[in-house]
Amino acid sequence: MAIMQPHKILLYYIFRPLGDPQAISLWQRKLCESLHLRGRILISEHGINGTVGGEIEHLLSYIKQNKEYPSFRDIEYKWSEGHRDDFPRLKVKARAEVVGFGIPNEIQVDVDGIVGGGKHLSPVELHELVETRGDDVTFFDARNAFESRIGRFTGAVVPGTNTTHDFISEIESGKYDYLKTKPIVTYCTGGIRCEILSSAMKSRGFEEVYQLDGGIVKYGEAFGNKGLWEGSLYVFDRRMAVDFEENVSAIGECAHCDGFTKTFYNCSSDWCRELTLVCDPCVERNVLSLDCIHV
Repeated sequence: MAIMQPHKILLYYIFRPLGDPQAISLWQRKLCESLHLRGRILISEHGINGTVGGEIEHLLSYIKQNKEYPSFRDIEYKWSEGHRDDFPRLKVKARAEVVGFGIPNEIQVDVDGIVGGGKHLSPVELHELVETRGDDVTFFDARNAFESRIGRFTGAVVPGTNTTHDFISEIESGKYDYLKTKPIVTYCTGGIRCEILSSAMKSRGFEEVYQLDGGIVKYGEAFGNKGLWEGSLYVFDRRMAVDFEENVSAIGECAHCDGFTKTFYNCSSDWCRELTLVCDPCVERNVLSLDCIHV
């Protein structure tokens, strides 16, 4: 009987000038296929953004071979519990942006990363800022709004965004002008969306912008749910949600009752792509077979 090898998931990104994204994407595809990895990798002239799953020894080999490429030598990898099968396939694409904010010509990258972004704060430095500045500090969620429904920083501002493309019109709308002179901490899953959003906010008149270094993932490793984070973290694979500790209290509100849950379900209606939060008791009552609630 074959011995099952332990699996993990890697999250990573780096902003560096890349001369030939298409060639790099072909190399990355062949490398991942040779190591039996699955996941999603996006490459642009600004850098690379990836999430891949597989056997630990294969992931270590992937990291080693990436480090041989000068532009990827300084990538910081985040390890997460999971399995290769959490991803249905391997996707490697060359795109205009590694995160689709819709401002590829505005993004500037040099050998140190994004030019003009927010100041990076470690989880400890974030706590120090909050202790020093108190209620003046505003957490600004850089994720799609639905992600925040199952987990967020206490008191965070959650923009009404359905996709990343919505953020630029949101911050230009005037809704958040009252924050332009206050300390703002942007945060997202692994940190990459904050790199671009913080730069876009600064160029639009927000004066004191920070970003949580390593994102929610690194914060969860440092403080679990004992700090300023509450609930679960949404992830874009078959796991859909991860917790930093056991017995985390769910904060997502069930669409069918007053219960709480962290579990999203795809709407059963063919025309609807909405994710719906449904608690276990309602699942047992078979509410998922009811008509779509998004009308």
